Amino acid sequence: MAEPTTTEEPLELQLERFRRELTGYCYRMLGSLFEAEDAVQETMVRAWRAHERFEGRSSLRSWLYRIATNVCLDSLKGRNNRARPMDLGGPVTVATASEAVLPEVTWIGPVPDGRVVAEAADPAEVAAQRESVRLAFIAALQRLAPKQRAVLILREVLGWHANEVAELLGSSTASVNSALQRARSTLAACEPAATDPVLPMDDEQQALLARYVRAFESYDMEALVLLLHEEAVLSMPPFAMWLRGAEEIRGWMLGPGHGCRGSRLIPVPANGAPAFGQYRPSPDGGFAPWALQVLEISQGRIVGLNSFLDTDALFPLFGLPPRLEP
Repeated sequence: MAEPTTTEEPLELQLERFRRELTGYCYRMLGSLFEAEDAVQETMVRAWRAHERFEGRSSLRSWLYRIATNVCLDSLKGRNNRARPMDLGGPVTVATASEAVLPEVTWIGPVPDGRVVAEAADPAEVAAQRESVRLAFIAALQRLAPKQRAVLILREVLGWHANEVAELLGSSTASVNSALQRARSTLAACEPAATDPVLPMDDEQQALLARYVRAFESYDMEALVLLLHEEAVLSMPPFAMWLRGAEEIRGWMLGPGHGCRGSRLIPVPANGAPAFGQYRPSPDGGFAPWALQVLEISQGRIVGLNSFLDTDALFPLFGLPPRLEP
């Protein structure tokens, strides 16, 4: 994002120009949009208070990133990293599934693309930004030590030079390069295969999503299974459990998850991937919020169905209505 072009512009506007990209950075660092927005607000407050001491030795953007990095590193001290259910244990079966839940601070949360992906004229740049907020990548980042995480994001995602990152962290270029090498090694060992990019004009992908919506809304599990990879995964934070395999997912949908029959889906963009607000039939008529579904697609098949059940927090965040009428 370009620097402000005039020093006469009010400070509030100068700072506000960086809110979206800083939110994306803090989301990658923290794994939660709510924490990221708090971190960005703290960054803005610190910048406002210290602006008179900012003497322009670096760009305003670099200075804000230094503050945001320190805020995130402080936030990460002495706490567990956020994760996905798949990071915490092995899969269960329908027969062994438990409804044990873990608190919100356990989980990586979804994010609307518009809150973290900056507007850009270059479609390739937008695609790269969306790729860098996909759920699997955010989960892999959380496995890195906090400073390694910051180095990798700044170098690999945001394209900073090693000497710029060294100056931001008060470190040496050699130390930054070493941290980047270690971070790359960790990611190579833990990150799943890349998922297909979301291409709005891709007829094949749009046809797949249309088939998914028809199968889910009609609750045609035979049709749904045909869209799933045989090793597809279903997760449902805050439930700690997760299932692997198209047949296990089918068994869940027709068994414990049968209350989803008759649901309606509304498309929303999330984490650079196709996503839907799911509404289940309500006893008083209409449809009530149930889950935010984020799909992961690879080679034309659905490999991940992530259903986030905290609709009280997530549906307003994604601009989804509080209910649907019949």
